[in-house]
Amino acid sequence: MNKSIYTEEYRLFLLRLRKARSEAGLTQVQVAHLLKRHQSYISKCESGERRIDIIELTAFARIYGKDLDYFIQKDSGVSSP
Repeated sequence: MNKSIYTEEYRLFLLRLRKARSEAGLTQVQVAHLLKRHQSYISKCESGERRIDIIELTAFARIYGKDLDYFIQKDSGVSSP
């Protein structure tokens, strides 16, 4: 069984996470400042190097003005690069 970090669903989740930040008009540095974290934390979350738990996802969603459903829905209109 594959770890979920390597699934297509997780890859799409990461695309949504980056898209939400972009739509909010924020840089990684700005988000890091709002979360009181380093920019590298945001980069690692967005690249999949660091897993995001539900509490962290809730914080991202609040900053980006998105519902949690946005990040976990099957088809969000996010296309692959």
